[in-house]
Amino acid sequence: MGNRGMEELIPLVNKLQDAFSSIGQSCHLDLPQIAVVGGQSAGKSSVLENFVGRDFLPRGSGIVTRRPLILQLIFSKTEYAEFLHCKSKKFTDFDEVRQEIEAETDRVTGTNKGISPVPINLRVYSPHVLNLTLIDLPGITKVPVGDQPQDIEYQIKDMIMQFISRESSLILAVTPANMDLANSDALKMAKEVDPQGLRTIGVITKLDLMDEGTDARDVLENKLLPLRRGYIGVVNRSQKDIDGKKDIRAALAAERKFFLSHPAYRHMADRMGTPHLQKVLNQQLTNHIRETLPSLRSKLQSQLLSLEKEVEEYKNFRPDDPTRKTKALLQMVQQFGVDFEKRIEGSGDQVDTLELSGGARINRIFHERFPFELVKMEFDEKDLRREISYAIKNIHGVRTGLFTPDLAFEAIVKKQVVKLKEPCLKCVDLVIQELINTVRQCTSKLGSYPRLREETERIVTTHIREREGKTKDQILLLIDIELSYINTNHEDFIGFANAQQRNTQTNKKRAIPNQGEILVIRRGWLTINNISIMKGGSKEYWFVLTAESLSWYKDEEEKEKKYMLPLDNLKIRDVEKGFMSNKHVFAIFNTEQRNVYKDLRQIELACDSQEDVDSWKASFLRAGVYPEKDQTENEDGVQENTFSMDPQLERQVETIRNLVDSYVGIINKSIRDLMPKTIMHLMINNTKDFIHSELLAYLYSSADQNSLMEESADQAQRRDDMLRMYHALKEALNIIGDISTSTVSTPVPPPVDDTWLQTSSGHSPPPQRRPVSAVLPPGRPPAVRGPTPGPPLIPIPAGGPSSFAAPPIPSRPGPQNIFAANNDPFSAPPQIPSRPARIPPGIPPGVPRRPAPSAPSRPFF
Repeated sequence: MGNRGMEELIPLVNKLQDAFSSIGQSCHLDLPQIAVVGGQSAGKSSVLENFVGRDFLPRGSGIVTRRPLILQLIFSKTEYAEFLHCKSKKFTDFDEVRQEIEAETDRVTGTNKGISPVPINLRVYSPHVLNLTLIDLPGITKVPVGDQPQDIEYQIKDMIMQFISRESSLILAVTPANMDLANSDALKMAKEVDPQGLRTIGVITKLDLMDEGTDARDVLENKLLPLRRGYIGVVNRSQKDIDGKKDIRAALAAERKFFLSHPAYRHMADRMGTPHLQKVLNQQLTNHIRETLPSLRSKLQSQLLSLEKEVEEYKNFRPDDPTRKTKALLQMVQQFGVDFEKRIEGSGDQVDTLELSGGARINRIFHERFPFELVKMEFDEKDLRREISYAIKNIHGVRTGLFTPDLAFEAIVKKQVVKLKEPCLKCVDLVIQELINTVRQCTSKLGSYPRLREETERIVTTHIREREGKTKDQILLLIDIELSYINTNHEDFIGFANAQQRNTQTNKKRAIPNQGEILVIRRGWLTINNISIMKGGSKEYWFVLTAESLSWYKDEEEKEKKYMLPLDNLKIRDVEKGFMSNKHVFAIFNTEQRNVYKDLRQIELACDSQEDVDSWKASFLRAGVYPEKDQTENEDGVQENTFSMDPQLERQVETIRNLVDSYVGIINKSIRDLMPKTIMHLMINNTKDFIHSELLAYLYSSADQNSLMEESADQAQRRDDMLRMYHALKEALNIIGDISTSTVSTPVPPPVDDTWLQTSSGHSPPPQRRPVSAVLPPGRPPAVRGPTPGPPLIPIPAGGPSSFAAPPIPSRPGPQNIFAANNDPFSAPPQIPSRPARIPPGIPPGVPRRPAPSAPSRPFF
C-alpha cells in the first residue's frame, strides 16, 4: 500500500497532533509541519487564506498574529472548521472563525498587543484544499506597541526559533517582491537553523506591486540568490480587494491571468501561483514526513511503551459495569492500606528524599520532641527548694521537727508527677496530626474518584479521633497509677542514707550512660549568630556535640578545630528571631555568669528551621544541657525565703531534694518508655488493623457502590485523551509499517551557492530589480524585425553545466545565435564568476560577434 500510505501521512500527523495537544503533550513529539515565517507586511495571512479559499484570519495594523496558529487543512466533501479548545462546535461561517481566533488570542495575551507562545489549533475541512499542516507564526516586528515589552523583537524571534529549529519542520520563508531579498529576516532566520537549505522553501509575494520595468524573474528561476528548494511566486489580494470583499476564487483566477499575461513570468506560469504552491507544499511535506519516518517511528514506539501500563486498565473499560466497580473498589482500598502501612513502617520503594514523612516524623516525636517537652517541665532549683521548705514547715506545724518528714517527700513528688500530664497529652496530639496527614497523602491516589476519597478520609479520620480519646485516657491512667503508690523500694531509688550523703552540686550534672568512651551525640552545621561585625558577623561552622563538650570546626572534615566548649554549668535559652533574619536562633550560656566563648557571655546558634532548633535542643538534653527556666519572682524575695533557714531545716531540704530528684527521674524514664508503646498499641496499630479489616465494610454502609465509584470529570477526560492518543499511536505505527520503502518521492534538490545569505549587507541594492535605462541590458534586447534562421540557444553559465542550479527552459523562443559560426557555443556568453549568466535569445543585426568591453552588460548583484 505504498502510495495509499503516502496519502495518509499528512492526515496521520493531524491525528497525532490532536491526540498529543489534547493532553498537553505536543511538545514531547516533534511532528512534521510547515512553519510560515515572514515580516508583518509579507502577506502571510493572504497566502494562508488563499489556500483555504476563505477570509478567516484577523486583519489590522501592527502585529495581528500574536499566538502561533496551527492550521490543519483536510480535504473533505463538506466545508467547516473546528478548534481544539472547543471540539464540540463546528464553524461553517468563517467570520465566526476569525472572531474565535481573536477571542482566544485575547484570552491568553490580553487585548493590548501582547504575545504568547501557546498555540491555537484550527482544523479546516474543505473540498478546495489539499492536506497540509501549517503553523502561522507572528510577524517579525521591530518597534513595540501597546503593552508590548521593549524586547518584543527578540521575544518574537525566540518564539519563531522554537518552531523552525525542529528538524521535523519545513520552513516557508515569505518575502514580498518589493523589498530587498538579501535583507529578508525570514530567510536569515531560516539560514540560522537550516544552513544546508534542506528544509527551506521561498515564497515571493506582491509580484504585482513591483515598480514598472522591474520583475523577479531571476529570483523565481532560482538563478539569483538561489535556495535549494527554490522559490514560488504568488499574487495576493490588495488591501482594496480585501476591503471590497473580493472573492478569493476570483482573486485566484486573477492571479492565474497575471502569470499567463506577464512577459517575464508566462513561460513558467504553470510553476507559479497559489494552487501550485499548495501542491508543492503537499508533496514536499509528504516527502519530508517520509524522510523522518525512522526517527518518528522510534519516538512513537517509546511513547507507546510509556502508555502501555496506564492504558491496560482502560482497554476494555465499561463505565457502568458493576463487576469493574467492585474490583476497582477492592483494589483501591487494599492499595490504600498497603500505602498507609508502608508510610508508617517504612519502605525501600518510593522513598522521600526531601523531608521526613509518616513513621519517621512520629519516631522524631517519640524520641526528640517528647523528651524535650518532659525536660521543659523539669523543676527549677530555687522554686523546688522553696516548696520543700514550705512543705516541711507546714507538716511540722507549730512544732519544731527533729526528723525529716516522709509526707513532704510524697507531696513534692506527686506535684511533679502531675506536671507530666501536659507533655504526654501534647505528644498524643502531635502523633494524631501526623497520622491524619499520612491518611491524606495516601488518599491522593484515590483522586480519580472524589466521593471514595472523601469517604475514606472521613471514616479513617473519625476512627483516629475515637482512638484519641481512649489513648489519652490510658495515658492519664498511667500517670494516676504512678500517683497512687510511691515505691521507695525501687531498685534505682537512692534511699534516705544516700540522699543525705549526695552532694547537691554533683547532682546537677546528669550521668550519661556508657561514658567509658566519648559519645558523639550529634554532628551538623550551625551558624554562630552574634560574632561582632568587625570580625565578620555571623559565620557557619561544623559542630560536634559529645557527652562532655561542644566543639566546632571549619568544615565537616573536622581537621581544623576552632574551639571546644565543656558542657559543665551550661544551659539553653530561646532567642527571638531578628527582624531581617529568616534564621531560628537559640543560645547557650553559663549559669555561673562566666564567658562562654572569648568575650561572649552566650553564643547564639542559628538554624534554618524551627524543627532543626528543636532537634538540636533534644540532642543537648541527651548531653545534660537543659533549658533555662523563666524567673518570674523577685530574686531578693527568693533569696530571703530560701536561704534564711536554720541549718537543720537546710539539711532536711537537701535530703528531700535529692530523694525527689531520684524518684522523678525513675518516673520520667518509665513514662518515656511507656508513651510510645501505648500510642503504638492503642492508636497506630489499631488504625492499621481497622483499615485492613473494617474500612471496606464502613464504605459499603456509608454509600452505595455506584456513587462511591463515580469518576471525576477530569479523570474521565484524562482516560478518553489517553485512549485516543494510544489508538492514534497504534494507528500511526501501523500506517508507517505498511508504507513501502520503494514509494516514489521527489529527492531533495542538489546544493546551491547560498553564501549570499551570509555575505549580503544591509545596503546592497534590491537584486530582483532591473533598472530602466536608455541602453537596455543584453538580457532584454529590442524587438527583432524578422526571424533569423538558426537553432535556439540554451543559456549555460560560465561555470559549466554542473554549476547551473535551475533547469533549462527549452520552450522559450529566440532568434538565431550569432555565435553559431564558432563551433564552440560555450565561448560566447560573458563570464561572470559564481553567478548564473543568461545569454540573450537573439542579437539584432549589426552587433559584433564578441561584445566590446564598453558594451552594456548585466548589472552584478
